[in-house]
Amino acid sequence: MVLRVLLMLICMFFFLGGFQANAAEYPSKVITVIVPFSAGGPSDTVARLLAQAMSSQLKIQLIVENVAGAGGTIGAARVAQAKPDGYTLFVHHIGHATAPALYRKLTYNPITDFEPIGLINDGAMTLVARKDFPVKNLKELITYVKANKDKVNLANAGVGSASHLAGLLFMTAIETDLTTIPYKGTGPAMNDLLGGQVDFMIDQTTNTTSHIKAGKIQVYAVTTPQRLPSLPGVPTMQEAGLPNFKMTVWHALYAPKGTPKPIIDRLSKALQEALKDANVRQRYAELGADPVPQDRTSKPKLRSGNRSSKKPVSMPTDELAAVVDVPAREHVRRKL
Repeated sequence: MVLRVLLMLICMFFFLGGFQANAAEYPSKVITVIVPFSAGGPSDTVARLLAQAMSSQLKIQLIVENVAGAGGTIGAARVAQAKPDGYTLFVHHIGHATAPALYRKLTYNPITDFEPIGLINDGAMTLVARKDFPVKNLKELITYVKANKDKVNLANAGVGSASHLAGLLFMTAIETDLTTIPYKGTGPAMNDLLGGQVDFMIDQTTNTTSHIKAGKIQVYAVTTPQRLPSLPGVPTMQEAGLPNFKMTVWHALYAPKGTPKPIIDRLSKALQEALKDANVRQRYAELGADPVPQDRTSKPKLRSGNRSSKKPVSMPTDELAAVVDVPAREHVRRKL
């Protein structure tokens, strides 16, 4: 019995010693950042800018891998099952919080299967339409889609995507159900909008700003309470005639649950420093996304936000309770 206990203690000593040594040497190889959406979309853009800046901070390469499908849940499931050694990370947005409301049989828990490293940015959405859509402002658009609801279609990047959620909220706000066309990512949806195959969508500024400025699509409003410096001529939803519509999309960085605290702390520090990078801040600003303030970047703030913040951070807050009203949430349930 004594010999067995002694052997257990010896094994534990070497296990913990190796664990701590690995954490101390971290990082020593390439880090993979999983983005659960297709390349070229908003989350992909956010992640690639961040990965480049964090690579400089960590003195090791961070590569982005797109694992798209099922509204981000395929990528999330892969990260939840990954080895918690700091070499698999995860960038996701508000859809990580709403997944349990949209998918009844998830293979992971958004709270308990992930270690939050920190928030990345807050971003706006824009209501945009194909270039030849026959309306010139939001009030005209609402009138037109109400009168032509069986002919007009609304594109999104797939169930659970930010554009999907925004579209549901828009239909709630105007009290009109429309034909929705889900794509496997924002990139394909935007390509068809540019080509005139779909009528309109509500998507993140990180995906729409360049097309708006180039005059390739029409824009009617932004979803934030204030106008954006990157699109100063675009009114807010409130200014344009839809006073109760507000939506901000956050992105956050995660690791698998069980990742050692020293590694999480190292990544959190690298994230904070990356968000101070002048190039990152400029590129995010150009795309209508704001890096979060330093006091909101750290892991403790991310966790505390789950419990008390009026804006969802990383937990499934009864769907979009902190972003939209109850009628909108009920519309989400009905449409699903």
